[in-house]
Amino acid sequence: MIYINGRFLTRTVTGVERFAIEIVRALDATPRAETFCLLAPRDVARPDWLQNIGFATVGRLNGHAWEQIELLAAARSGTLLNLCNSGPVLHPRSLVVLHDGWVFRHPDHFSRAYRLFHQTLDRVLARRARIASVSQFSRDELAAILALDPARVAVIANAADHLDRIAPDPAIAARLELGGARYLLMVGSFAPNKNIPMAIRAFLDCAKPDERLVIVGAKVGVFANDTPHDLPGKVVLAGRVTDSELLTLYKGAHALVFPSIYEGFGIPPLEAMHLGIPVLASQIPVVREVCGEAALYFDPHDQRAIAESMRRVLDDDSLHARLTAAARLRATGYSWQVSANRLTELTRAL
Repeated sequence: MIYINGRFLTRTVTGVERFAIEIVRALDATPRAETFCLLAPRDVARPDWLQNIGFATVGRLNGHAWEQIELLAAARSGTLLNLCNSGPVLHPRSLVVLHDGWVFRHPDHFSRAYRLFHQTLDRVLARRARIASVSQFSRDELAAILALDPARVAVIANAADHLDRIAPDPAIAARLELGGARYLLMVGSFAPNKNIPMAIRAFLDCAKPDERLVIVGAKVGVFANDTPHDLPGKVVLAGRVTDSELLTLYKGAHALVFPSIYEGFGIPPLEAMHLGIPVLASQIPVVREVCGEAALYFDPHDQRAIAESMRRVLDDDSLHARLTAAARLRATGYSWQVSANRLTELTRAL
């Protein structure tokens, strides 16, 4: 039996949880689905989208204690897939997907307790489990940090075709009082790596009176920085939204702005490209890996450069059209089913 660590079902959906959900959904559609069983903590309901993969709740604990003790006991007889950065260190046959090396590269972005725990956990897992990651960039980062052979760290990429099954919810535009305003969209929490305050300042430097910057995402408690307060009306904080609301905001956006200084992959640019939305993005290596020549890049530390990129895509119709066409083409290279098939191949080798 191949067990799947279902702790992700207890957490708010960010990019890491999105990866887990979509990989499991894709596995659920394969002929070998019945060889998998999703194990979750108590009080977690079977997901309504799960049709063929087995499901069970085990134990009485929660969080890391559940993972290290009760999940370990329940899954010991089989292979265990851990899709979200952690797993039981004593399991004899496990694969762990580590999404990035952020906690090592930018330790100041985290609380001391979080930093020490996850740095230690990652180092132990690197010795005990088969490691995979979501991009070539993250594979190389983790290999360097954890002293692994890069050839032994598999890449299982994110995708964006989950958007195809979602119906839009137009009511979100009215709730945010967008009217007919043109807007740029940012998707991400106010974690320090997302660099959102810099992008806000850049937008305020260059925006015309009828233009808006819509920010989807929420404050994340383990990080040092707080959500900005007292923002001008041109900046619209949407907070957390449903998938249907997010789809509507993507489709109505003039472009996506992605100013991160560090990522393990970066799902929002891929989602935007899948929908044919132009992408303005940080020139960090992993975003270039994902977007290729289909994005307009800027230095994420240069406020003026960000503002100039915003102004260009807002004012230049030919640039906007070129980015739209390039985006759709680039996104076709990513598929959750392809990634799930890759994971299945790795599982057979454990």
